[in-house]
Parts: sequence; C-alpha cells; structure tokens
Amino acid sequence: MAAIHERAEYGIGDFVLLHELSLPAFMDNLRLRFEKGRIYTYIGEVVVSVNPYRPMDIYSPSYVQDYKDREIFERPPHIFALADNAHKTMKRQARDTCIVISGESGSGKTEASKIIMRYIAAVTNVGGQREVERVKDVLIKSNNILEAFGNAKTNRNDNSSRFGKYMDINFDFKGDPVGGHINNYLLEKSRVVHQQEGERNFHSFYQLLSGAPENMINDMNLSRDPKAYKFVNQGGDHKVASLNDKQDFRGVMDAMKATGFSLDEISTAWQVVAAVIHLGNIEFVGEDQAAVSDQTLSSVIGKMLQVSREDLEKALCSRVIAAGGNVVDKHLNVPESIYAGQAFAKAMYERLFSWIVGKINDAIDPKHGGYVGKNTVIGVLDIYGFEIFDNNR
Repeated sequence: MAAIHERAEYGIGDFVLLHELSLPAFMDNLRLRFEKGRIYTYIGEVVVSVNPYRPMDIYSPSYVQDYKDREIFERPPHIFALADNAHKTMKRQARDTCIVISGESGSGKTEASKIIMRYIAAVTNVGGQREVERVKDVLIKSNNILEAFGNAKTNRNDNSSRFGKYMDINFDFKGDPVGGHINNYLLEKSRVVHQQEGERNFHSFYQLLSGAPENMINDMNLSRDPKAYKFVNQGGDHKVASLNDKQDFRGVMDAMKATGFSLDEISTAWQVVAAVIHLGNIEFVGEDQAAVSDQTLSSVIGKMLQVSREDLEKALCSRVIAAGGNVVDKHLNVPESIYAGQAFAKAMYERLFSWIVGKINDAIDPKHGGYVGKNTVIGVLDIYGFEIFDNNR
C-alpha cells in the first residue's frame, strides 16, 4: 500500500486507509504530512497536492528513475507516480488517458501540469529520434509563452493562470511523444482593462516594459514606468518579488524563436501588446459626439496596428448600425467611446492570445514532423482556479 514506504510519523499516505472518515481527520492527516514535507497524498489513484510555496528537491533525475515503470502504490505518493501510471496505461492498453488537475487559485495546478510534462519528456525516447526531442522541447518551452501572455499576479498567487488549458500529447506506438494540441478557453480578458488593488495585468505587459531593448521601447513610444499607463497601474505596486520581468522577457523571446515564431511574428505580437498599453491612455472630449483628445497618441497606436489614425479614431468614436436596409455610422458620446476603447483592447488581446496558441499548435502538430501513423493521447486538463472579485465584469 502507499504508506508502506513511509514511517508512521508521516501520517497515512492514502486517505482510503484512514480509520475515521471525517473532514477533521482528513485535514489533520493532510496537515501532519505537509508539516513533515510530504506534499502529496493519495485517495486511491487520485493525488492530493498541497502547494509548499517553496522549492523542493523531489523532482530530480533520481526521483524520475524511482518512479519510472513502477506501479502507482510501489513508492510513496508523488505526482510522478500519477504521470507514469497514465503513460504506462496508455502504452499497455493502447488507449487514450486523461489527467484532470483542479483546485482553487494558488493551489499549484499549473506547476503540476508542467511537472507532468517534464516527467513524460524525461522518461520517453532518451537520446532518441531528433523529431521526438524537438516535440518535447516545444511542449516544455510553450509553457513560458503561455504563462507570459495568459498568467498574472493575483492577491493569492504571483503566477496565476487566467485561462483554462486542455493539452493533448500524442504518442506513437512505442509511447514516445510525436506532437500535441492545446485548447485554450475562458481567458480572463477583463483583466486587460481593470485590475483589483494588489493585482497586476498579464505578465506580458510588464515583461515588455522591463525587458525590451532600448530601440524597441523607442520604436513603440513607450516609457519603462508602468505607472504611466492606466491599463497596467491600477493594482498599485507593479513589482513582484518572485518574478523577474526583465529576465522573463528574454526567456519568452528565446521560447518563441525555438517554437517557430518568425522575427516578424514576434515583433507583431509585442506591437499589439504595446498598442493595448497605449490604448488605456486615450482620452475623449466632446458633448454629444466624442473625439480623441490627443491625435499624436492615436497616431502611435495606429502605427502599432498598421492602420491609419483616421480609421482608428472612427472605430473608437462611432459604430455602424444597419436599419431598414440602410447602413449608417452613429457617433458615440464620451462614456460610449470609453467603453468601445476597452472592448477593443480586450478583443485585441484575446485574439492575440488565441493566435499565439494556434502558432504553438502548428509547431507541435504530429503532421508537422511527418508522422502519419496511429497515435494515442494523454490529455492534461489544467482549469484555472476561481476567485471572488469585487467586479466580475
């Protein structure tokens, strides 16, 4: 059984073996194991994980070898055992398997999904085919890109996923990864225009301002100070002790190049981020008909989006109405234009994120590497943790 490799001082390694099936007994056992450095506990074949909020040396190559090709209850509870069991079941029975990761915000779901992917990469085709190695590299590096554009600091978690992700990892008949596919859903796009006190916008905004080279900052007419921009300063202090935005920017750039983004595509992605930053500072004037107060700023945004200043201002200050077979432009007042600008920023960022996911999918499509044989799948569902906000939009 799970507890056989652990002394009694670590509590019960499998909740199924608890003498008293009650919530207090469950929590007491979980607390005891956590205090003893045991962050994983089984409920049968389910793994309960408690975020330790500190680095732990339990994911090294020696641990990988300890859990490789073992039955799930042969070793103490560990997420490696779950990953190995899914991979082993898929190979033995030639059928698809799925790992569902759920929990509240800050519980460590995204880290768990990355640990599972790193374990599968470590135990498959060691030193083998070049294409398999490329797929594993893209699968792992894609996390950097998705976290930059889809994660944010919240009051409960410095690196909180603000989108749901379902990843299929495709394997050949030998059990080696040959591709994959990512489905993203429910990106929290309201964060683009509004953040609660103590929180930040998506990491990408701060990475651009902190890490972009000087010539890139100048070309985008940006200041490095987030306090200068409405869409990135509403939460207060923009610095996060556990994150290095400047270093993370370089990591994302390297990951995008390794994943197959061209230099033009990388530049375009960051220009859209810059355009959203500037869009938050657009102000409108007028009574019945709103107009942009600073045409220089709208020219800068137009340059980022490769549209004319006039077309941009028309999109912000009017809307098209079809009535009775006629199509007319209706001018917006100031509150309506502010709303239109926010809706534009949210839609633009959401489409950027979906485009990025699509580019990653192109890079890890099994057909990209020429694989046409039968494949099986391990699905990993990482659903984001829900929180209660003052304004859910």
